[in-house]
Amino acid sequence: MIIRSIIEGIRLSLFAIWSNKMRSALTTFGIVIGIVMVTTMVTVIDGINRSFESSMSMLGQDVIFIQKWPWGFGGEYRWWDYVNRREMDVAYAGEIARRSQLAKAVSAEASRWNQNVSFEDRVAEGVQLEGVTQSYEVTSSVEIADGRFFTEEEDHAARNVVVLGYDVTQALFDWRDPIGQRVRIGGRRFEVIGVLEQQGNFLGLQSFDNIAIIPIGTYRYMHSLRRGIALRVKFENDETLQEGQYEIEGIMRQIRQLEPGQDNDFAINRLEMFEQQYRAMTGAIYGVGIFLTALSLFVGGIGVMNIMYVSVKERTGEIGIRKAVGARYREVLLQFLVESVVICAIGGIIGVMLSGLAVFIINQYFVAHLGLQTVVLAFLITTVTGLIFGFLPANRAAKSDPIESLRYF
Repeated sequence: MIIRSIIEGIRLSLFAIWSNKMRSALTTFGIVIGIVMVTTMVTVIDGINRSFESSMSMLGQDVIFIQKWPWGFGGEYRWWDYVNRREMDVAYAGEIARRSQLAKAVSAEASRWNQNVSFEDRVAEGVQLEGVTQSYEVTSSVEIADGRFFTEEEDHAARNVVVLGYDVTQALFDWRDPIGQRVRIGGRRFEVIGVLEQQGNFLGLQSFDNIAIIPIGTYRYMHSLRRGIALRVKFENDETLQEGQYEIEGIMRQIRQLEPGQDNDFAINRLEMFEQQYRAMTGAIYGVGIFLTALSLFVGGIGVMNIMYVSVKERTGEIGIRKAVGARYREVLLQFLVESVVICAIGGIIGVMLSGLAVFIINQYFVAHLGLQTVVLAFLITTVTGLIFGFLPANRAAKSDPIESLRYF
């Protein structure tokens, strides 16, 4: 019986909506805006979360970074306390590896941005050039798709060998096998010995694939190693990392010959620090987004309520006839509730379609992901909005006196 009433309510509501197309369109406009806002917000944050998790994996798990500068996120960043610190040294990596009981691998790295890599008449521009020690293959999460990584002997001998990222390989070689080919970087010719697996972007912005990795021994002759060096220390698991961080701090203090009362003149950075700040940031975005979405849906819901009151007023005679021939309170209430939900659902459908277009545009410049759960959430919100803001008009119609209502027929 209820199912039949719902089906009949949908039929009547669609007829009423079609009979008042302009009014219905204006009513759904507020709902459309609210749904576009909530779905776009969710898709962007979902896309950022997916990209963030992937990016954290690409940066390496169970790894700490030893640098001159601490990572700063929000608040006051006291750069003047760090600017006069001594720089890191490549030799520290060997010292830490020799002294540490918990570290699985230690690597040193330095980088230059916006380098050009050329092959014949093709040029890959804006490439990140990384000079690293051989153990970087372990401390990072890079995977070799073709060829190999360079050896420790090639690093010590400062050989001109290079491992290229996916984007660089595609830009220079297209269909040709890159292994064994010679490319030019900074006026030097390098033999391509390996190609990395495709890794993707960091939060949809910085590409991990537009990279060229060379031995740090070779990098030394191309660019200075006097500043900008970072060390990576990888541990077996997160539990070992917690204990190993204190061990590495003690080793670094010994290497830097710091007295017991002196502050560290180096920073130990962890991805967990970045993740905590990231979660706080996305939480704030969610809070603002939910407020704006709730405001939009409230305004849209008020519009639905007003239109439903107008609809009830116009159809007072129809309501009187239905009640006179035996329609019960529940049936009349259900009819107008269904009409309110249908109006909101139409707004939800249009909103989701516009959100799909918005996601497509956003993905050209940033990251967004429209999943099934987001679509379900959108229709759940429209249903609840229709029920909440349609109840008072529907209740008024269901409680109307049939004798009094027939006077308007």
